Amino acid sequence: MYVTSQDAGGARLSRVRRPAQSQFILGLTASVLALAAGGAAGAQAPAHAPAPAPAPAQVDAAEVRRQIEALRAEQARIAELQTRTEASIRALEASVGIAPPPASGPGPDPMKDINPIARDAASAAPPPVPAPQQSAPPSRFAIAGDLRVRAQRDSSNDHAPDRHSGQVRGRLGITYAVNDVVSVGTRIVTGDYNDPNSVDVQLSNFDNKFQTSLDLAYAKLDYGSTQFYGGKIPQPFVRTELVWDGDVTPQGISANYKLPLADGSAFKANALYFVIDEQAAGPDSTMAGAQFVYESPTLGPWKFDTAAAYYHYSLGSTAGADAGDFRTNLRKPNGSYLSQFHLGDLIVGASYSGFGERWPLRIVGDYVHNFGAATDADTGYGLDVLLGRASKVGDWRVGYGYAVAETDAVLSAFSQDNTSLATNYRQHMLSADYVIYPGTSINATWAHYKPKNAYDTPAFDPRDWLDRFRVALLVTF
Repeated sequence: MYVTSQDAGGARLSRVRRPAQSQFILGLTASVLALAAGGAAGAQAPAHAPAPAPAPAQVDAAEVRRQIEALRAEQARIAELQTRTEASIRALEASVGIAPPPASGPGPDPMKDINPIARDAASAAPPPVPAPQQSAPPSRFAIAGDLRVRAQRDSSNDHAPDRHSGQVRGRLGITYAVNDVVSVGTRIVTGDYNDPNSVDVQLSNFDNKFQTSLDLAYAKLDYGSTQFYGGKIPQPFVRTELVWDGDVTPQGISANYKLPLADGSAFKANALYFVIDEQAAGPDSTMAGAQFVYESPTLGPWKFDTAAAYYHYSLGSTAGADAGDFRTNLRKPNGSYLSQFHLGDLIVGASYSGFGERWPLRIVGDYVHNFGAATDADTGYGLDVLLGRASKVGDWRVGYGYAVAETDAVLSAFSQDNTSLATNYRQHMLSADYVIYPGTSINATWAHYKPKNAYDTPAFDPRDWLDRFRVALLVTF
């Protein structure tokens, strides 16, 4: 008879004999095949074949799918982590200048072309981390300057012709902070370098070029409450022009100390060793000075200050001096100074803010006595009153000053040069300032003065009141 069997090629018909022995062999063969295929999913026994042996327990298909999905999720997480790691490596390589490796192999050795010592040091240190983006630090350089153009008229009581003249003054200063303690500074100015108390250039001399020079060249050490200067240095003292002209910059060393107090007041101490004239063979000319300052706390609208100083000049040499340095001080027949100069100087000031921000009031009195004078012409004093400020556009400031200086009350080489008399004068001065633009102002000054006595300055007629009127344009930057 015909039966069907199934193999890899599909169903087919076979014609077989069915004696008892053949039937037994056929059943045994079917049982073995069923046992061999029992573990495969979806395997089926041939149709009409004898019943196979019992198969092992079947696997849960849902659990298998769950495990497969978990493995796939882990594989995706690992791939994402690898991608982020590669990006971080590329960023670090770019920050230190290492080229990324080519697709075909590793990149070049970044240490190959440097010397072995540098290579070993670099390999021992961790790679630098890029600094976060931040704003540029403030410059260690500071530049400031000014330019003044001035017209001047000098007149007397018909004993001499009027004189009309013009002056220009230019100053440019630069400072550089080497570190948090040390800084250096210098300033270029116009004017005759032989004149310590003026940097103005007279508009004259058939249009010759202006002279320029350095009037500051110093190093500064800043220790918080104390500053030290050395070289051609800024003036360290609280002062008025009765004793120190504003253009005088000493040469030597100085120190400034400030101690703030709990009530808002402050104590200050200033000192200077001034090398005036040094000689290789012979005595030198020097000055040692000290000043103590007290600033009061604010007392309602008032604030007060006082400064007491002593300046001891030792004028052993005058080889470097000229007529402009001696000016109106008395001299011996050999040309040296008649007097010694041991100056005691007391300044008292008061500030009042009751008129409003635009109209501060400042009153300053100065008294000086020369304990080394050879005559009784040894005293000077002055009073200055200023009302208003001169810092913003539209500001006005007006002032009045009165001063008397006897012939040897001060060393005229370094005192004021606002008029043609450095000492032996009685002087009134009016001034006004107006700010027309930012950093730009105009000034008008009138000085009315005469000799104090008739015999110490014979070139001047003591009957004459002299007048000097100035108008100036000042630009600061």
